[in-house]
Amino acid sequence: MKIDIDRSSKPWPAAIEVRDLAKTYPGDVEAVRGIDFDVVPGEVFGVLGPNGAGKSTTIGMLTSTVRPTRGTARLGGYDVARQPLAARRVSSVLFQEPAIDRMLSGRRNLEIHARLWGQDPATTSARIGEITESMGLGELVDRPAGTLSGGERRRLEIARALVSEPRVLFLDEPTVGLDPRIRHELLDLIAGLRSRSGMSILLTTHYLDEADRLCDRLAVMHQGRIVAMDSPAALRADMGDEIVELRASGPPGAVLAQLRSSGVAGNDAFTVGSTVTIPVTNGGAARTVAAVHDLELEVTAISTRTPTLDDVYLRLTGGRLTDAA
Repeated sequence: MKIDIDRSSKPWPAAIEVRDLAKTYPGDVEAVRGIDFDVVPGEVFGVLGPNGAGKSTTIGMLTSTVRPTRGTARLGGYDVARQPLAARRVSSVLFQEPAIDRMLSGRRNLEIHARLWGQDPATTSARIGEITESMGLGELVDRPAGTLSGGERRRLEIARALVSEPRVLFLDEPTVGLDPRIRHELLDLIAGLRSRSGMSILLTTHYLDEADRLCDRLAVMHQGRIVAMDSPAALRADMGDEIVELRASGPPGAVLAQLRSSGVAGNDAFTVGSTVTIPVTNGGAARTVAAVHDLELEVTAISTRTPTLDDVYLRLTGGRLTDAA
């Protein structure tokens, strides 16, 4: 279950605080164009965006591997650019690419990580035992990491990220490449992480169902900017009560123009490929379908359904997130 975070009753201290954060690479390539957001303790915050949206650069700046061109980012109150070591001590990262030593045992991987993060050796062993049991790795942790299955290695990587007791955990595409069963198990595991001492999680993902299930809020990035930010439910609500979809046999732009000029569609309607999507409210789907038939447009199919996060993403970025993976 998601945590009900009430931001109106009291000022929450930010676990992540980002102000006007921007990065311009050589050649005047503006990867991130000035973004702002806060993440409070215990919150799971998702960042969605196609390749090239600035998502990876943002994560790089927050984890001090990319230096910002301007703006500030703080983790647990520490400025990432000016106090990178302090910021790293209160955070941890699960990278998209595997980062464990397959020749070493799972336990040795965890011990080395704990040592690098300056953890007390006297308590490290007990903490490793606690984490590996909660991750279902208790009977596997002394095996070489290379002998574990893909899902088991991914759990080991999460365990390693937790050994340092981070206040902020970055999960960069944590389930990419996993089969559906293992992915489902890992999502259950990630959902349980929010109960750990108010730890905040920043998640990047190409799976909208993953974002919907795990995140309290989402930021959608497009061309270096945050173009929408709210809870999944609120973002879906912006799409109206229902969606009317048309499959155009002629130019979809011309069909959309006719729909708008006749008052059947508003400015929130959009096209992707040959599909025209019309958000409607107050039970207006039946009226919209009837109006489409009356206009005798060049369409081969028409259907209605409830809005999804995919619709939100399509309207904001003009493409499907799965196509951008």
